[in-house]
Amino acid sequence: MNGDHARSAQLLAAIVGSQPDQVDLARKALGEAIGSGQMDLALNLAARIPAAKLPTEARLLLAADEMKRRHLDRALPWLKGSGDNADLSFLNPLLTAWDFAERGDAAHAIAAIDQIPSNTLLTPLQAEERAFILLKFRRTQEAEPFARQAIGAAGARENRVRLALADGFLAAGDRNRALAMVEGMGSEAGPAKQRIMAGKLSGEAITTPSEAFSEVLTAFSSDLVRLQRSAPPVALIQVARFADPKNSSATMLLAILLSGQKQTEEALELLRIIPRDDALASSVLDAQVRILSDGKRFNDAFAIASGAANKPGASVSDFSRLGDVYQAMKRHNEAAAAYGKAIALANAQGLRAQLWPLYLLQANAFEEAGRWPETKQALQQGLALAPDQPLLLNFMGYAQLEHGENVDAAEAMIRKASELAPDDGSITDSLGWALFKRGKVDDAISTLQKAAEKDPDQAEIQEHLGDALFKSGRHYEARFAWSAALVTAEDDVAARVKAKLSGGLTSANAAP
Repeated sequence: MNGDHARSAQLLAAIVGSQPDQVDLARKALGEAIGSGQMDLALNLAARIPAAKLPTEARLLLAADEMKRRHLDRALPWLKGSGDNADLSFLNPLLTAWDFAERGDAAHAIAAIDQIPSNTLLTPLQAEERAFILLKFRRTQEAEPFARQAIGAAGARENRVRLALADGFLAAGDRNRALAMVEGMGSEAGPAKQRIMAGKLSGEAITTPSEAFSEVLTAFSSDLVRLQRSAPPVALIQVARFADPKNSSATMLLAILLSGQKQTEEALELLRIIPRDDALASSVLDAQVRILSDGKRFNDAFAIASGAANKPGASVSDFSRLGDVYQAMKRHNEAAAAYGKAIALANAQGLRAQLWPLYLLQANAFEEAGRWPETKQALQQGLALAPDQPLLLNFMGYAQLEHGENVDAAEAMIRKASELAPDDGSITDSLGWALFKRGKVDDAISTLQKAAEKDPDQAEIQEHLGDALFKSGRHYEARFAWSAALVTAEDDVAARVKAKLSGGLTSANAAP
């Protein structure tokens, strides 16, 4: 309950040692041991529990242990479902493929990849696994199209996958294709290319069964986090880290999850163990700064961000990160200046794809600083580069409505943004609020209800819905929406919502 899962596991394990027949207690101790990363203890506890009673994460751990020992044949039985256990046999083709690859049998390894069933968690990773196995056999030309598919499907893991593939191509003697893999890494592409030209690997290569298994579990965990499932997949990530201790992506993901559970020091300690020369060092700094900022430790976050930005050869990411910290500190003018430096450097380096997001960030900083002319200019520059970018269209339209400029065109912009991103609750909210501002209250309520369904945890959406409902005379429903807003509301939003719940909607507490 206090978050000290390591000590909890040790205490529970001590009880199990004196009462070995207590299977349920052993299962609880096992869960705490895996969740806290005490894998030796977890393996010892797993040996005391009947196979049919082992939880999923324990079976994955036992499979990973066998893979690290190069006993892939012994790993497969742990994936088979029995009793109350879930069936993990959809992972069998992955293990079989890497078993053949380890034995130098490329044909059977590729054939095993073809056996990955459709509509499983493993299906989206099929091209990725094929690429890694082909690269293990130095078949770079065959691997390239699958590598490009893998990058396109990697999501939040994109840079990690790019570096791993680049290592595979470079190790196979194909420097040109290695360079092509890192081309889309933005400001991080420069250091990656320098490393490749010098013939140095990044250390992200995936060439063994346990490394492949670790990456697959990390991908699963990343998807679960993205989908916002109720239980964070801490145990799954811990098994991924056990399978490949060098997997810094898994360590970063775990740190972010622990931070979300208010275990800030544990999260920061995890990030400190990642070597400073890790190929994903920039992402590590991002994670550190994010965790410190979320914990209101702005001085510590600023020390890290400013230190990186003041070093010779500072990158676009370094200046952008500093801007993020200034924004969190509500030093909006300084944030805008830092984003401006990032924009100038991105322009100088020809990093066109990074420009519109930077203009968006700068526009937000200008807007928070009350500098509307500069806000509009930054948005116009962003839209000149990405005219169909929903976030830019939404921001420009909403801001123009706020300032009473081009209201018809502004509403049309927000409508276009909503059409381009129909599943984005924030953009749907903007459209609903635009309708409300223009006096179309019934249409606003309908639109805001859709936004709330898409993103029920966003306080601003629930506040907007409550205001619209109250304006239409539906006071009871308004209080329900405001109460929902208060669950996640912070700072100014929370203060406004509390005032509305206490005395109703007034001009003083209306949402801006």
